[in-house]
Amino acid sequence: MSEDKRVAKLEIDGNTYELPMLSPTVGPDVIDIRKLYANAGVFTYDPGYTSTASCDSTITFIDGDKGELLHRGYPIDQLAEKSHYLEVCYLLLYGELPSPAQLEDFESRVTNHTMIHEQMHFLFRGFRRDAHPMAIMVGVVGALSAFYHDSTDISDPWQREVASIRLIAKMPTIAAMAFKYTIGQPFEYPRNDLDYASNFLRMCFAVPASNYVVNPILSRAMDRIFTLHADHEQNASTSTVRLASSSGANPFACVAAGIACLWGPAHGGANQACLEMLQEIGTPDRIPEFIARAKDKDDPFRLMGFGHRVYKNFDPRAKVMKQSADEVLELLGVENNPTLQVAKELERQALADPYFAEKKLFPNVDFYSGIILEAMGFPTSMFTPIFAVSRTIGWISQWKEMIADPQLKIGRPRQLYQGATLRDYVDIEKR
Repeated sequence: MSEDKRVAKLEIDGNTYELPMLSPTVGPDVIDIRKLYANAGVFTYDPGYTSTASCDSTITFIDGDKGELLHRGYPIDQLAEKSHYLEVCYLLLYGELPSPAQLEDFESRVTNHTMIHEQMHFLFRGFRRDAHPMAIMVGVVGALSAFYHDSTDISDPWQREVASIRLIAKMPTIAAMAFKYTIGQPFEYPRNDLDYASNFLRMCFAVPASNYVVNPILSRAMDRIFTLHADHEQNASTSTVRLASSSGANPFACVAAGIACLWGPAHGGANQACLEMLQEIGTPDRIPEFIARAKDKDDPFRLMGFGHRVYKNFDPRAKVMKQSADEVLELLGVENNPTLQVAKELERQALADPYFAEKKLFPNVDFYSGIILEAMGFPTSMFTPIFAVSRTIGWISQWKEMIADPQLKIGRPRQLYQGATLRDYVDIEKR
């Protein structure tokens, strides 16, 4: 981002103020309002920060109108087709694609950190068996700082590096353990001879009584889910991680805050909400009824899994995810699953309906990822934990970038106060 000679002029009470214009490498120009309050005595009002750039970043760029998502300049569809999750992790973390030697070293470092401290097993047993896996993950990830004291000093670049690797490596183990705990099965330890996605699937579905072999098609689909959710610019959970980080909090606490934010149904819970909607529809013959409800502006029903707040055209991740969905469904032979039949027919009818085409409400990544995860055998309660595993690299990359930024300041949003003005306290006997 660079400052040019152009300025935006703002007139307030007869006074004109000049605000510098900042130009990104790609995307819309930005008005620099950092000195607006000092010079003009006013704040800006932007609920949800939808028109406010909270930082400058070199990690991810989204053009919602074009349906474009770039990681360090590389299109997401190319990365999902030609790369794999840990290579994308390296790209997001360090800025460039790795050489073969760099990738081998990175994968080795991640693999060697996948186990968690043995004493942490007792943390899981402190939760009820019917606890939501996300509740467990928030607690366990936050507790990492109590076990790994040698990577909590954010002023030390080496400790930041160690914390980054640990989080990328241990998050699948923690998510799988949360899953195992809630279904009453013994924990499975990670194995160093398996790749990242295969290791996760094995920790989720293997049991001591039999030998579990990961199917490569399922592993590839899982890896694509991780890749397609790796980072998504300044979304709610990433902004939460950045805001928590601005206070100097340790990285484990900050990522735990991100997990808590991701738990919301408007964010990480979208694919779970999508699958629950498909189950509510129940059978293909009821689809016209629900499509009609979705068109009715007075009906609160929403067609989950279609459209996106950011993408005003199509979700660039959806095409790759649909391909994986077709491969997984064919492999598992679950085409006759009632929920999947509803999903396929709903997709067909919605894409053929001019209403959805005009409003550019196309199936998004959540629509297909939920279908894949259910076909694999994951309950809906595990959809958001899997999202958290995927997004960890995005949170960590954004955290590292922010900590190294010389412009770093603690986050302190302003407000438009609408409460009572100054008034005197009234003694209780006089009220």
